[in-house]
This record gives sequence, structure tokens and C-alpha cells, in this order.
Amino acid sequence: MALLDVKDLTISFATPEGDVHAVNQLGFTIEPGETLALVGESGSGKSQTALAIMRLLADNATASGSVRFQGRELLDMTATEISEVRGERIAMIFQDPMSSLNPYLSIEKQMVEVLSRHRNMKHSQARARAVEMLNQVRIPDPDQRILQYPHEYSGGMQQRVMIAMGLLCEPDLLIADEPTTALDVTMQHQIGQLMRALKTRSNTAILLITHDLGVVAGLADKVLVMYAGQVMEYGSVEDIFYRPGHPYTIGLLGSVPRLDRVLDADMQTIPGNPPNPLEVPAGCPYQDRCVQAFEACVDLPDLTELKPGHTKRCHLEPSR
Repeated sequence: MALLDVKDLTISFATPEGDVHAVNQLGFTIEPGETLALVGESGSGKSQTALAIMRLLADNATASGSVRFQGRELLDMTATEISEVRGERIAMIFQDPMSSLNPYLSIEKQMVEVLSRHRNMKHSQARARAVEMLNQVRIPDPDQRILQYPHEYSGGMQQRVMIAMGLLCEPDLLIADEPTTALDVTMQHQIGQLMRALKTRSNTAILLITHDLGVVAGLADKVLVMYAGQVMEYGSVEDIFYRPGHPYTIGLLGSVPRLDRVLDADMQTIPGNPPNPLEVPAGCPYQDRCVQAFEACVDLPDLTELKPGHTKRCHLEPSR
């Protein structure tokens, strides 16, 4: 049994302009100790998928389908039941630490509360554990800095605090939404090492949400490429990076800066912009930007298997 099993997840938002379908019949599984990366441009549905798993969608959102965690259906849980899962069994590192940390509580209060609630630790034990985690994410002088409030930290340090809080209870599943966005390259590498150590030590599974394919290459086992709420391609990190099958995946990889490219002309771009969520074209949502689009693209292609464990949603025949 998979640790997390998502089937036909569909997320829509009721707006004055009409219903916005953010995610459409998404499916994937994550095994214990495995890292799955969700990649794609902004608006592709990555963060909404994470919020649906955590049952933290906005009030005007509706989620259907199935999200089973260790065999239990998360979408059917009561508020009390899901609150027992959050933080201890499933933890999330949010994309915006400035809106995720409570500005009225010290870092100590916020971190100790997590351990007191989910691990029944005494204050002294919880504080020592919190200081240890702050030290691991390279917060200087953590024994004193833990007494401060979020506004006394830089944006990058706030992000590191969020990472430390997500790792406090060594959860079964860690959802990391753009965890290294506000960090420099050196700190990104250190956070990657910390997350890999967590996987090794605690067999923690990670759902990594990012647009940074460099982070994906260094941390993920499998990759799911999303566009306009749809799965475009799914496979192992080796398949996605070395044997991509979908034009969108190829475009994303081509737009990544590389040290072996000397001329600016070598940098590729994807033409156009993602579609308006209220006006997603019928058929393949990528057709208006795809240089290989043809008549069949007016119909939405099914997910087809390129090989076991590697699928794509495209009418183009696999290259030989």
C-alpha cells in the first residue's frame, strides 16, 4: 500500500466570473522514503494540490476524487481528525513564510507548541529540540535567536525557520512548497542535504513542489509535470531529464541555464503564456504554445505509457 495515493483529484473554485478548474483528475502515488517532484509554471495547480492534501483550500474551493494517506481518506476526515494528522504525520513547508509564521508569537513559542501538541514533550525538551533544528538549518546563535519574533528575521531566515518547523516531528510525509526560493545557492544545497538526511534517517516521503529543475535533479526520485491543472508527463527523474516525451517537458528543460552553454542564443524559451484558468482551450491545454501542435490536439489526449512507469499526455508518437 502506497503511503499517499491520489486518484482523480479535481479542484475548482467558485468565482464571480465562473468556476475555475485548478486541477483536473490528477493521480499519483508516493511510497515511504520516496520524493516526488511536482513541476510546472505558476498557475499549473501544484500548490493547490498540496493544499488539498492538507485540507487547507480556500472556502470557495471544492475538491473531489480521492486522497488516501496510509489507507485513510483525507478528504472525508473531520476537522478534528485532520488536525491530528497535520504537523505530526504530514507536515508542510509553505511557500510564503511571512504569511505562515504568527507575527505575535516568538519563534520559540511557535516551535515548542508543535512538539508539545504532537510529541507531548515538556517545555525544556521541546525547546532543546527546536534549538537543535534551528542549528541544523544554519540559524546563527539559535539559543538566543529562538527568543525573537518573525519580523526580526530576514526573509531567507524565516524560510529556514519554516523548514525547521516542518522537520521537527520527522513526519511520514513532508510537503515542501518551493522550500528554497528565498535562499542563496549555498543554503539551497545545505537544505537539500538536510532533507536527504531526513529521508535516510526517518524514511520520510517528500512531495516537492518547485519550478527549480536543479533542485529536482538533486533530490527527486520521480517527477510529475503539470500544466493548466493537467498531468503532462510522469516518470522517474532519469526519464524526465534524459528521455522527456512531452513538448512541454522538453521546453522546460531547454529553458534551464546550463554551464555548458556559452552563447545567449543557446537559451530556449517557451513562446506565449499559460492560458487564463477561465478560458482553458478545449483539447490539449498546451496546444496554443506548442510548436509541434497539429489537428489532433483539438482533442484532449489520454495519458499513454512510453514504458512502465513513464507516461505522457500527448498525441505525438514517441520518438524512436
